[in-house]
Amino acid sequence: MSLITNVMDHSLDDGYAEAAARKKSQGEGGLPKTLRAKLGLAAGLVLAALVVTVGAAQARVAAPVVAKERQELIDRIDRETADADRLESDVDTLRDDVDARRRAALKQSGGSTEADLVGVLSGASAVHGRGVKLVVNDAKEASSGGDATDPRETSDFSDTGRLRDRDMQRVVNGLWASGAEAVSINGQRLTALSAIRAAGDAILVDNKPLVPPYTVLAVGDGERLSTRFQNSADGLYLHALEENFGIRATISTEGDVRLPAAPSVIVRTAQPDAEQTEKGTS
Repeated sequence: MSLITNVMDHSLDDGYAEAAARKKSQGEGGLPKTLRAKLGLAAGLVLAALVVTVGAAQARVAAPVVAKERQELIDRIDRETADADRLESDVDTLRDDVDARRRAALKQSGGSTEADLVGVLSGASAVHGRGVKLVVNDAKEASSGGDATDPRETSDFSDTGRLRDRDMQRVVNGLWASGAEAVSINGQRLTALSAIRAAGDAILVDNKPLVPPYTVLAVGDGERLSTRFQNSADGLYLHALEENFGIRATISTEGDVRLPAAPSVIVRTAQPDAEQTEKGTS
């Protein structure tokens, strides 16, 4: 019973009691807790204000330098773009010169007709004639996002109102199947080696990005080509894009459309091996 009585009378350990008394005595001689908290908060606010002021001053000092560097970068981009345009023009001029010289050489060798046909079919020669003009553009109010369950969301294009690379592939394939003899998109001649792909939100033709609206020119029997394309599965697919997603498309027949030659296409004439020919006939 004496042990229980001692525990009840001395529930707090003597060491804890001494520590509590010492803390109480130190608190009475120092600043109140609320005052210390206020002083700490004030010091923090002053420090934050100082940091913001110094940052603003540095930004104000650096602004002219940043603006100058930005303008220099813009000027450099403009110069490089102008140089690229000039070089592209030089390439077109040289390509026309090479094509003219090749034609002259082929005429002297008596193979002009066959070479011209090969050049037209391969895209190595510029062509013109009757055909159709198909202009395809994104929806007027194309919005980002969309329904993730929509089948058009399976590609990199998040906007259901934008034309995709595979949409353009179907349009071009539909024109070929409808009787087109030569096709170009925004001045890019298509060949058997051409590829229509996507990079981000851009449609690429032979790795060159195109900007909407997309103007598709096709050489062929204008009226027949237009009718057959619009009644084909690919033409109906394009019409469905117009009805369901706001894609804009207009097609018209043209009396004379002009398509440039495809870059980096060289026509080579292969000669049969006489030895192998003799073996085949023997």
